Amino acid sequence: MATEQLINLDTLDLTNVALSKEELDKFIPQSGNMRQIDHIAWINEDQSMCVSVRKVRDDEFWVEGHIPGRPLFPGVLLIEAAAQAATALYRLKCKDDGFLGFARCDDVIFRGQVVPGDVIYFVTKELEFRRRRSITLNQAILNGTLIFEGRITGMRM
Repeated sequence: MATEQLINLDTLDLTNVALSKEELDKFIPQSGNMRQIDHIAWINEDQSMCVSVRKVRDDEFWVEGHIPGRPLFPGVLLIEAAAQAATALYRLKCKDDGFLGFARCDDVIFRGQVVPGDVIYFVTKELEFRRRRSITLNQAILNGTLIFEGRITGMRM
């Protein structure tokens, strides 16, 4: 696993929208409360890396019950957001309507907490791309600090 950030976010225009929510609807099947990324701000030229954005709101379904009085964004949703970004990256390259499902999560490390009002940037880097399988290294960065990383394998279903 990487111990430093995969990309210096200061070098990117994070206000950019490379793929909007509506465009993501074509690539990611999750919707409503289960959509965990708002848009993709940056995609590199060969579509092997992207940065997704997630604004954490105080009216989300988990806020009331996940540590009442001190709501913390669930770690499993960090994994889900990373998987959704990985799916979008895969589908950009694959150009079909196949479904990419979880096969594995490896080397997951949580290094910080996320609360309502935070903006998380998910960095997704392709490690392996095959028609039926994708492996990505994923990081979440909050206020310039690496707070999550893990490797996600998706299989085409």
